Amino acid sequence: MASNAPTHHHHHERSVWSGKLAFILAGAASAVGLGNLWRFPTLAAKYGGGMFIFTYFVLAFTFGISLLLLETALGRHTKLSVIGAFSSLRKRWKFVGVLAAAVPFIITPYYCIIGGWVTKYLASYVAQGADAVAVDGFFTSFITDPVFTYVFMLIFMLLCLGVVALGVKNGIEKANFVMMPLLIVFAVGIAIFVLMQPGAAEGAAYYLIPDFSKFSPELVINALGQMFYSLSLAMGIMVTYGSYLDKKESLTQSVASIAGFDLLVSFISGLMIVPAAFLALGLAEGGTMSAGPSLMFVTLPAVFNGMGGAATFVGIVFFVLVLFAAMTSAISLIEACTSIVQDGTHWSRKKSLIVTGIVLIVAGCFINAGYNALIWIEPLGPGTQLLDFFDFLSNSVMMPIVALLTCVFVGWVIKPKVIIDEVRASAKFSLAGAWTVMIKYIAPILVVAILVWNVITQFA
Repeated sequence: MASNAPTHHHHHERSVWSGKLAFILAGAASAVGLGNLWRFPTLAAKYGGGMFIFTYFVLAFTFGISLLLLETALGRHTKLSVIGAFSSLRKRWKFVGVLAAAVPFIITPYYCIIGGWVTKYLASYVAQGADAVAVDGFFTSFITDPVFTYVFMLIFMLLCLGVVALGVKNGIEKANFVMMPLLIVFAVGIAIFVLMQPGAAEGAAYYLIPDFSKFSPELVINALGQMFYSLSLAMGIMVTYGSYLDKKESLTQSVASIAGFDLLVSFISGLMIVPAAFLALGLAEGGTMSAGPSLMFVTLPAVFNGMGGAATFVGIVFFVLVLFAAMTSAISLIEACTSIVQDGTHWSRKKSLIVTGIVLIVAGCFINAGYNALIWIEPLGPGTQLLDFFDFLSNSVMMPIVALLTCVFVGWVIKPKVIIDEVRASAKFSLAGAWTVMIKYIAPILVVAILVWNVITQFA
């Protein structure tokens, strides 16, 4: 196959990033989401602090960056979103693109439900102050509310749909240029504030100093899984974003910057959250930090409430930060969905977005009903909701399968040279040999390990 662009023509003009910085910010914005804020600090606290951070760093800059490079180059080479990218290179492999395309359609609705919770918390801090939010049962009574959970989910969804409606340059780029720098500034600000609290130095030491006794295969698998979700891999986003990138921009520099940005935010989140939770949860005495929603919506509001006069202000700044992280990821998910619909149907961008929006809203309402009208459905056993099921299906099962098939496709079917040539169109890529070994042999083994681990831990 010649290295020039594929020959199929489209009715619509493809969106283009204004430059490399816009692409890096968009990739970073997509990568930096709720997982950085609630999963990374929890895992670091559990697996020996600095030991986990170091392992994560090594994996992100070997395995993570290799897959990021593969996906963005695949998008740029084909100038298509994920279904088109696979089928244009090998008709028979279109099914991998379809599987990958299903992922953002499953994740976006439930991600927007959680985005709605964040929106509600921010509104509550502004309207009622820290005391009201820290009350026992505040979170549970809100998420089981049969009206307001839908209202806040819709507010969050419409905000994100609005940004995507403005287009790649006027919407997504501009939102990222505002939200990403603010996110970093707010995170650093809260981290500094938290570190100045009495007893926080101990928490910081617990987070930063490596505990080598905690090193285990389990640590490696968890670091691998976290990095995998965090970098927006195997969900069609980076293929879509790569397809908007100009041929002259360096892919290697861009993906290294995205991975670096993601690591930085994860690291700062840990500095913000672990010392704050350290005293409150007795981590030193072997207490554990719960991952996920209860950390963000129950533990931290209680911690902030202990900060006296600053509590409401810290709560507001923190939830603005969380809202930005949630929005930037949701925007990239919605953009991937819209691009998939547009490439598949050849509709206008506007029509594609409207149809996508309707589908996502209906799906979001259905999954949200798992907390109220459909609470009797316990798909993964007692106490589980529809949201848990769709999270498990997309994150733990489908994404590793998509990543595995993508590695096989590039490593063994179309051959790595197609991607290497695409990368070399704009950069040196002296590590092409190592990258090939990673994609053909190492990455598939690691991805299978993630998949097996996820299924065993879910059903064991």
